[in-house]
Order: sequence, then structure tokens, then C-alpha cells
Amino acid sequence: MTILFIGPTRLGDGILVSGLLASLHENHPGEEITLACGGLAAMALRDAPGVTSLHLMEKRPRGGHWLDLWQMARKRRWQRVVDLRRSALPWLLRAEFRHSVPKGLPGEHRVALAARALGLPPQSPRQWLAESHRATADRLLPHGRAVLALGTGSNWICKTWPAERFADLARSLTARGGALSDAIVLLVGGEAERRSAEAITAGLLPDGFVDAFGYDVATTAALLERADLFVGNDSAMMHLAAAAGTRTVGLFGPTQDEHYAPWGPNAMVVRTRESFAALQAQREADRQMGLRSQMTGLEVRAVEAAIAARWPRLSAVKGG
Repeated sequence: MTILFIGPTRLGDGILVSGLLASLHENHPGEEITLACGGLAAMALRDAPGVTSLHLMEKRPRGGHWLDLWQMARKRRWQRVVDLRRSALPWLLRAEFRHSVPKGLPGEHRVALAARALGLPPQSPRQWLAESHRATADRLLPHGRAVLALGTGSNWICKTWPAERFADLARSLTARGGALSDAIVLLVGGEAERRSAEAITAGLLPDGFVDAFGYDVATTAALLERADLFVGNDSAMMHLAAAAGTRTVGLFGPTQDEHYAPWGPNAMVVRTRESFAALQAQREADRQMGLRSQMTGLEVRAVEAAIAARWPRLSAVKGG
């Protein structure tokens, strides 16, 4: 018998539900899983155990992508359909069991919300790495030096901390006597985000940083696994760092950290002085606010202080 797992569109959301997909296989090991999701989310989910086929849902006019999925799925009887999109599709298919994500509770994290579709407690995000991914990370990152990973990009300018502040933070943390003295700076994200990091690389020696923009999700996860600390915007890279078990600092302003905070025991959030509601009101009052960063209310020293308070013994060598 088979399972149809209808997942999200975006990469970050895919990472957040990866633990649920893994638990589905663990609880039903004899059932093959057909994964239906967006192309970006597929990069985080396609290597999950039990996934035997992939149906990409690329948005088409008039909901054509849903019609394509129905045309594929209607040809068989499913043991169970798990729908994280809250669509009508599970009830249009032949299935023994149907699971749809419920409406969110106030302040409920998206990891917990997804798990409630199957009546489970929150399932921590995961990634599945091969030795080749870790070998690439070992080749790119020198041993014997601490690693400060930065996620300088995001999919929305409003939630992007200015690159100059990332640069100031990197210089402070990696300076002699800093929390990560002489650490190498690891820059992760999509190819398009490389230019936004020029303010950071301009102030570093050639052997002081690793440009890891554009690597696949699994290799990036292997790189982040090697990092001592990650600091980044509310983004897929932030969720990937937390899934790798790395100390993760998520920077938040115009997005809701109660829903999208990095998940895990080694993760924390640092917010702007302004609340989410206040920043949202600013955008509604001034349409131009939607065209620039709303993260300027977050000072470098506030991020440094939060890191020092959470990890007062942050070591120059991971695991110390």
C-alpha cells in the first residue's frame, strides 16, 4: 500500500515538516510514500526514507497544478493521504485514511501544527546526509578553526537584516578576544544572495571566509553541521541550521517568531525593538515600507548580548 504526502511549496516550510515525513515512514515502514510538493520544498524532502516517487506541484493558472495532482492520484487506492495544504483533494480520492492539517492555534509553531495532522507531538525537522555531503563539507572547511555561519539572505526584503550589520557582527565575534576568535565565516544561501554578502567578504581576508552560496540543501546542511554558531534572517537557511543541531540565532522583525522560530534545543530568537504588530502597522500606513528592510531596529550589540547570555561559554572549537 502507498501513502500520498501533500507537502508545502517553499524550502523553509519543507524543512519544518521534514520530521513529520520521517515519522510517517517510521510508523508505517511497509508503505511507500509518494511526495507531492513544490520544487523548492522537494529539495528538503525528496531524500526522506520511504519516498519512492515525487510529483512536483508547480503553480499553474486556475489551480491547474491541483488538477494535475488529482489526475495522477485518482488512478490508485491509497492507504492514507496526508494533506498539509488543507485542500479538498483527500476527499476526492480513494483512501483508507485521510489526514488534513487543522487550523492553527494562537501562537502555535508550524512544526507543532503540521504534527497535529497525524495526531502526533511536534516532530523535529531532519535532514538526510550521505558521506559525500560531509566529505564536501570537510574539504571546504578547514579543521582546527571555529566556524561562524551567516544566513544573510531571505525571500523578502522587509525581514532582511542589513548586510553591514552582519559584517559588524562577524568582525566582533571573530576578533581576538571575541566569542569565536579567529573563526572562519561560512556564508550560505542561494546563488542570488551572494551579492548581498559583499559587504561582509570585503572586510575579511581570503582565508577568513568560505563562499558556500548555491550548494544543494544536503551539502549546505553538512556545512552547517560543522558550524559552531549560525546567525541569520528568518529563512530556509535558519531552519536548516537548526535541523542540523547547530547553535542557531534567528533574527526576527516583521514575521511571527511564535510560528516560525528556529526549532530545537540549540535555537533562539532575537527580535527587533518593534513588535510584529507594530511593523505590520507601519507597512499598512506606508506602502513604501514594503520595499525596504524593517530590521533596522535590531542593533548589533543586542544580537551579541543575546548570544553571550544564551551561550556564555561559546567555544572556539565546536563541542567545547
